[in-house]
Amino acid sequence: MTTKEYLTLIDEVNEKGTYEADWGSLSHHKVPDWYMHDKLGVFIHWGIYSVPAFGNEWYSRGMYDKSVREFEHHRKTYGEQNVFGYKDFIPMFKAEKFKPEEWISLFKKAGMKYVMPVAEHHDGFAMYETEFNRWNSKDMGPCRDVVGELKAECEKQGLEFCASTHRAEHYFFMNPGRECDSDVNDEAYRDFYGPAVYSKEFAPDVIHITTADTFSTGASKEWLEDWLVRTCEIIDKYKPSVLYFDWWIHNHSFKPYLKKLAAYYYNRAEQWGKEVTINYKHEAFPPTVATFDVERGALSGISPVYWQTDTAIGKCSWGYRADNEYKSSRQVICDLVDIVSKNGNLLINIGPKADGTITDEETKVLLDMGEWLSVNGEGIYGTTFWKTFGEGTVNAEEGFFKDGDEKQFTSEDFRFTYKNSCLYVFQMRPSKKVQIKTLRRLESHNYLIEGIELLGSDEKIEFERNEECLEINLKGEFRNDFPICFKIHIG
Repeated sequence: MTTKEYLTLIDEVNEKGTYEADWGSLSHHKVPDWYMHDKLGVFIHWGIYSVPAFGNEWYSRGMYDKSVREFEHHRKTYGEQNVFGYKDFIPMFKAEKFKPEEWISLFKKAGMKYVMPVAEHHDGFAMYETEFNRWNSKDMGPCRDVVGELKAECEKQGLEFCASTHRAEHYFFMNPGRECDSDVNDEAYRDFYGPAVYSKEFAPDVIHITTADTFSTGASKEWLEDWLVRTCEIIDKYKPSVLYFDWWIHNHSFKPYLKKLAAYYYNRAEQWGKEVTINYKHEAFPPTVATFDVERGALSGISPVYWQTDTAIGKCSWGYRADNEYKSSRQVICDLVDIVSKNGNLLINIGPKADGTITDEETKVLLDMGEWLSVNGEGIYGTTFWKTFGEGTVNAEEGFFKDGDEKQFTSEDFRFTYKNSCLYVFQMRPSKKVQIKTLRRLESHNYLIEGIELLGSDEKIEFERNEECLEINLKGEFRNDFPICFKIHIG
């Protein structure tokens, strides 16, 4: 199918469908019940950038940018950029140990409910079979439809399959290569490196996820139509339950195309009989059209509109990096509890190696999460927020890129969730003496407490409720310093 034919198809589907390419119509779309129930998914940044394994997943840009260390590293390690360009990593990306059945089995054991591979990153290399990009993993590199294989395994093992596309940013992403002697300037590879548009607004020292201006120069009509068609191909070919976008789609030039895209996706999903949603950043979509996403951050309070955090176990890169640093299992678990208590989901990222293996560090965190959720998942899955998200002095700083350091929760910090007449209270650092001030005895407007359980324990919980707090004194020992969860039956 040609681009023109696909554009016609998109219009035809939207003309016949429930949803129109209009914010008013799209605002009636609901966040999926399964998504709000499941709470936890895994993000996968895997691609050509895992071969150099240096800097971060923006290596494809950095290797051409004289202002960052990737530039000199590349010259010393692989040769000058006009001799060995980013395209030359493709034959080295073999994925010889990639076993999708083992990946999905690990994710399932970790308690993940949905799986989100990056179908295409900013570098322009598609990790799926496509009619619109000859630079793809089915025809080059591993010669496998990575996205398709993961989808098939998700369906086999009962996880929701989702997909992410960062194609929008490829419009300018490779532009540092315009400023040096490199293969980006070779017209033979224009279809790989993209327009690599260079202007002061897209300069290396300016462009960044947190600073890109909504009103800055937009993409061309040709690019926007191509982006729409490529994205709709992912929708039709892989039927993702969530479609995730990175940041530049908030630019004003994308707005008419986002309306068409959302209408097409939601109309197609209605045909399939599936509940779906879109993840977005900044103000790309109105709040009730899609699901807002906070990158490497969180909110400081309960949001009445459902939301998500996407973050990584790796601290220095989303993709594999040989010297990456990793978050502790405790930090990730505490983040999960905090986010769910504020009416959100957690999408936690891993960055596999070029050969298709997952690092030991990330594997350990995933398995620790799974073990913890096997005991405490009752207070996570299928819950909703309570009248307050928690108590204590430690809280997240609201915004993007705020999650680098582990929050220093104490035994006086708690988070709350609610389900089926039960309040779940997580003590963020366990102690034998538990004092929950929010549940103190009041003279009026007070919940009755009919009983308390400690999840994963058969200890009979005795408690005292006074005007200062609800006090519990535990006798058993703790296996680790991960949060513990009290199930409080209220009446």
